[in-house]
Amino acid sequence: MALDYWVEFFDDLQHVRGRSVNTVLAYRRDLELYEEFKQKHTEISAIYEFMAKKGLSVRSQARVVSSLRTYLRFCERHGMKAPELRELRPPKVKAGLPRGLSPEDFIKLFQACGVEKPARTARNQMTLLLLFGLGCRVSELIGLDLTDFNETDGWVRVLGKGGKERLIPLTEKLQRDLKDYLTQVRPLLVKKTGASILINDRGHRPSRVDVWRWLSSWSEKAGFPEPISPHQFRHGCATALLESGADLRSIQMLLGHSSIQTTQIYTNVSAAKVREEIDLHHPLSEDSKI
Repeated sequence: MALDYWVEFFDDLQHVRGRSVNTVLAYRRDLELYEEFKQKHTEISAIYEFMAKKGLSVRSQARVVSSLRTYLRFCERHGMKAPELRELRPPKVKAGLPRGLSPEDFIKLFQACGVEKPARTARNQMTLLLLFGLGCRVSELIGLDLTDFNETDGWVRVLGKGGKERLIPLTEKLQRDLKDYLTQVRPLLVKKTGASILINDRGHRPSRVDVWRWLSSWSEKAGFPEPISPHQFRHGCATALLESGADLRSIQMLLGHSSIQTTQIYTNVSAAKVREEIDLHHPLSEDSKI
């Protein structure tokens, strides 16, 4: 790789800033794209057209530019001139509302995840319950270990981005369901010894691919036009809590957002629902006879 400070930059990301493996891989892909761009172009202003021809969405382009700016700032701190840094500006991304999984759709998935083997059905149900109950990321889900569950106090420890830990309290029902799964179901699935709470069909810790594959299969059985993603559970959990009266700071702590501004997008979701209800039921709506 011809980029300056390549090794030093990724060493800083992983060992100094504590970025997750997935984040580091995303930076690597973005910088490899930048290296490809530099082989054919000299003006940094051409990178936007280059990314568009690569089929990158505006949101993906914004992520690439953010990665490049982080890298170039690192280079400047090490004495290298990087005039491109002043010219790179992320494209404006229209903030879209996250599409969360509704409780009704969750029930459909829950009913569709059954298979011939009862133990695997129980594992599938626990996967859905943890995704929706914890509002966790898929990487956090598959990283859950037996020692992360505190049965006495009723919480689960989750390891989030940058190695940050957070304790998520469980509802009484989820606490009982998780305890039953661990004592009655998990021993039937695990091979030899293992620390993971969830167990895949091979008897080991599931991967991200396992979870995506499971959700794709259950979504198809449930009749959804496209697979439900793990992140939709996270959005659905936050939206349901907000609409039930939970405050933003509590939701922020649950989701592990470093900034309250990230959590505030769910207020837009709630407002959109209010507008929808007004349009549907208000006496001055389109369907009104007034």
